[in-house]
Parts: sequence; C-alpha cells; structure tokens
Amino acid sequence: MAPPRVQSNPGMHFPACIAPGFVVLDGGGRCIRFNILTSRCSVVDGSMAAAGATNPRLGPGNCRVENILHRVRRGQLTGCGLTRGSQISEELLKERDKQAKWNSIPLLLRKLYEGSHPNSDFSQCQAILKEISPLLSMEAMAIVTDDKKSGPELPFPNTYTFDLFGGVDLLVEILMRPSLFPQKKKHKIDDELIKDCLSILYNTCICTEGVTKRLAERNDFVLFLFTLMTNKKTFLQTATLIEDILGVKKEMIQLEDIPNLASLVSSFDQQQLANFCRILSVTISELDTGNDDKYTLLAKDAQQKKTQSPSRAEINQATLLNIPGFIERLCKLATRKVSESTGTTTFLQELEEWYTWLDNALVLDALMRVAHEETEQSGTESSDESGLANASSRTQLPQSMKIMHEIMYKVEVLYVLCVLLMGRQRNQVHKMIAEFKLIPGLNNLFDKLIWRKHSASSLVLHGHNQNCDCSPDISLKIQFLRLLQSFSDHHENKYLLLNSQELNELSAISLKANIPEVEAVMNTDRSLVCDGKKGLLTRLLHVMKKEPAESSFRFWQARAVESFLRGVTSYADQMFLLKRGLLEHILYCIVDSECKSRDVLQSYFDLLGELMKFNIDAFKRFNKYINTDEKVMNGARYFC
Repeated sequence: MAPPRVQSNPGMHFPACIAPGFVVLDGGGRCIRFNILTSRCSVVDGSMAAAGATNPRLGPGNCRVENILHRVRRGQLTGCGLTRGSQISEELLKERDKQAKWNSIPLLLRKLYEGSHPNSDFSQCQAILKEISPLLSMEAMAIVTDDKKSGPELPFPNTYTFDLFGGVDLLVEILMRPSLFPQKKKHKIDDELIKDCLSILYNTCICTEGVTKRLAERNDFVLFLFTLMTNKKTFLQTATLIEDILGVKKEMIQLEDIPNLASLVSSFDQQQLANFCRILSVTISELDTGNDDKYTLLAKDAQQKKTQSPSRAEINQATLLNIPGFIERLCKLATRKVSESTGTTTFLQELEEWYTWLDNALVLDALMRVAHEETEQSGTESSDESGLANASSRTQLPQSMKIMHEIMYKVEVLYVLCVLLMGRQRNQVHKMIAEFKLIPGLNNLFDKLIWRKHSASSLVLHGHNQNCDCSPDISLKIQFLRLLQSFSDHHENKYLLLNSQELNELSAISLKANIPEVEAVMNTDRSLVCDGKKGLLTRLLHVMKKEPAESSFRFWQARAVESFLRGVTSYADQMFLLKRGLLEHILYCIVDSECKSRDVLQSYFDLLGELMKFNIDAFKRFNKYINTDEKVMNGARYFC
C-alpha cells in the first residue's frame, strides 16, 4: 500500500535547512518518516525502527512525537497541510533554529500566534514584536547604506525567514482582527503595537521581493489602512506603507471606496494633509506608459479626445474636488510662509517618528547634518553668553531645517495641484485656485523660498549630486515650473501671473499699436493678480536669463513661458516679452552659448516660434541679432 500523503499549501515553501526525515512512532509502533519538503509519509525499515524504539527522544510520551503525528493525521483526514510556521512543533523549531540561523524568528512567531488569538488582549504581542523588529530593521537599514550581502546566501535572511513562516499574514490578521471578528470583550489594540506592526511590514516589503505585491492584491487590507490614518500617532507609519503598496498595485484604487473619505481628510492637520498628498499623487495620476511626458503631450491630448468615459484617475480627481475645502487647504499649504509653519516641538516629534522610515531617513539625515553645523556655528558665536541662553538656543529649530521641511511639503502639494489643472475638471480647478489666490501667494514666496539664493553646498541626499532631480530644492523648482506651464496653457487666467502695472502695460501696447485690447485682460479681476513690483512671469524671466547654459531648469523655464504665449496669438503678449529682452536671450542660448542639450534647444526653438509668430517687430529684432555669417552658420548647424 502506498504511504499516505499530506496535501500541502502550494504557496508555502520551507527552506532546505529543515531536513527531511523526521522519524515518529504511530499508534501501532511503526516508525514513520515525515518529509516536510514533499509532505509525504513513509514507513522506515526495521533497523531504523529499532533505532527509533531505543531512542527516548522518539518515544510515544514525547511531545514532539505527538505534535508531528497529530499534524500528519490531521493532514491525512482533512487534506490541509502545513500553512504557517506556528504549525510546526516548538521542539523541532528549537532544534533547527541554531543550525538554520533563524535567530529564533519562527519561535517568536509561534508565540505571537498563540498570544494573538481571537478575544486576546494582545498584552504579550508587543514584547514579542520588540524582539523581532530590530532583526528586520537592521536589514532594512542595509538598503539605505547599500551594505547588502554578496554571495550565495540570502541578502536579507531575517526578513525572508519572517515572511516564510507566515509573519506578514499574521501581522495583517492582528491589525484587522478587531474590525473583522466579533469579540466577547472589546480590546483596543495599543497604538505602539500598531506602529510596530506597520514598521515590521514596511521593512519586510522593502527587503523581501513579492511581499508588497501580495499586500497590494488585498483590497480589504489596503482600504483598512486608510482607517488607521485617523490616529495621529500612527499616521506617518500608515501613510508610508500605503504609498509603498499603491506604488506596485496593478489597478488603481478608487478613492470613493475609502470609508468616510471627506471626514478623514477634514480631520488632517496641514502637515498630515501634505503627507497625504504623496498618496494622492499615485491615485490621481495616469499610469506611466514608460515615455517621458515632454515627448507625449500631443499624444495624450489626442488620446483624451478619443476617450469618452473617464479613467479611474479622473474619477479620483473628481472625488477630491467634491471634498469641501480641499483645494483651499492645498492653496494655503502651497503659499504658506516658513514662519507660519509648524512649531519646533511638533516638528521635532514628527522627525522622531521618521527615523524608522527609510523613505524619509535620507532626508532626515541631511537635515540633521545641517542642524549640527548650525548648532556648532551658533555655539561659536554665542560663547560669551550665559549658560541659560546657550541652552535656550540649542532647543530652537534651525532655520535651514524649517525651510527644507516646508520645501518637502510644497513639492507634494504643487504636484497634486498640477495634476488637477491638467484633468477634465480643469476650469473648475482654475476658478478655485484663482479665488484662493494661489498665484499671488507663490509670487510672494518666489525669492524667499522657491528660487532662494543658496550656497554651492546646497543640501542633497546621499548618493546624489547637486543637479539631481531628487534634491528637494531642485524638485520644488521643477514642480513650480510645471505648475506654471499647466496654469497658463490655453487659459485666460494666465494674466494672473502679472501685477496691475503690467496689465496696464499690456493695455498701453494695444492702444499704441491701434489694435483692440485683449478681452481676457479687460476681464481679469485685479484683486486676484500678483502684488509687489514684479509679477510672477517677470520674476521667471529674470532668473531665466541668469541660468547656466547646461542647467536642467532651462527646459522647464522655456516651457512655462511658452505656455503663456500659446493659444490665440496676442501681439501685446509678444511685445511685453520682447521689451524684456527674451528674444535676444533665446538667440544667445541657441547661437552663442554652445548649449548641447537637445531638450533645451528644442524648447527654445518652440518658444522662439511662439514669440515671433506674425510679429514684424520680432523679425526686426531677430535680423538685428543675427547680423554676421558666423552667427547664421552657428544657428544653421542644428538643421544639418
């Protein structure tokens, strides 16, 4: 007769270090070998049986024998094999732990499973997780420092073992159990326990391949995570894990499926709302097709015209616009001055939470380095002050850290506003951000924050250089320029980029040329335009002329200015820019600056075309600049 076979879970894989051939005695005295790898049972020969009979460790009274045999019998009767490490006997796990280098993770998971049963008060769970967490966070930190193991061994054995023995599924059960199963006694899970669970899940996601995708496939768990964001103590950990999961999810979630979304967003403070924008950016952006945006704008416009039904991203955009006060709060965040940002105590508490989250650890490390440098400088300057004064200065948050903190928030907020400006509800968004004075607010921040002067040793992240788009300073500038491009393109609200004096200048240009004044200029609400001596467009032209030849900003600057000219040709708009030397600057970049970037050159040619279209004054300026054969040849080399 063929030996009985236990049906195992096809998704469960045990490491080879659990060697096959564990011998047990059945009720009839026969020696049975149970192979965990194949889930097969076989009768051992007589010599082995004799050895087993004389071995006290295999005696019928031993708990190990009873434990394994019980599982074999149950598997034979029910067809359900081993599905998690907690089903393996404790004696077996102890015996194999040292040799397999599991660091007691399977044993700890077994204890965690026993202490987290339904109706449990979870009192023992947190202590167990405190033992597991350092083992996993140590490997997660290796990703930041790029200190991965090389060789045949697993690069992250602890996180692999944790997932292999069912740790990920167990933590998901612990988090969701109070909301899924009725309990005799309502036991609220402690906030620290939730934070530990989320931290371990995140570390496992970034270290072990496939874990994030498995979690992303569980829509119930993804939506459940949003409910944890109502708790401020667990908000940051929850938001980071959600962002990681949504980044690999094949199908975009629908925001309207999130329970009580409007009240959830309303409960966020400004810092939480800014962090929530990181999640929203994944839910309102169209799926990446692998092509660069700057090469596919025309294709996207054509595709949108062909598509009648809205996509999930567009549905999510509409859902956000229906949340009362959402756009107004984003505009306030985008235009908030550094002095109006969160206080020192609140921010330091948030930084304390960040140290476990590798997504922000690099930025935090950079911020702390700046803080240390400023503290040393402050200590040198105030060496003659009293000890009390020195102690007070050390508790103050450095200004550079406040600025970087605000920059990181504004990048996320500006991105969400930019996406909404390009969506189907564009006119509605335009009306709202004009009403809430987004453009005048950005104009006031232009010199102090957006295009602020900084030293050559500007803050960058580990492994990146000054020109990398991952730098917070550079990310803010590019996102700001993309917002201006989306705001100005084919919309009459573009004149909000000017101040009252500049609008009067446009009217004077039309009057002098004896042409009708642009209707959009006359209809512009003067209370919503920029204030100060310069409007936002003029400030942009000023920094554009000073930008180095190979700067990555040149492309986005040219695109932003070009969008102001796109649409119905306006002689007044062209002359406004010509009077500020834009044409000469473009020709210098094309002809004399030896710029080699194809993207920048293409953007400058596009801008030149819009600037000169049907404008005889522009052609006269062009001929005046291109006045030698050498300049003609320099310009013609791009067409050869």
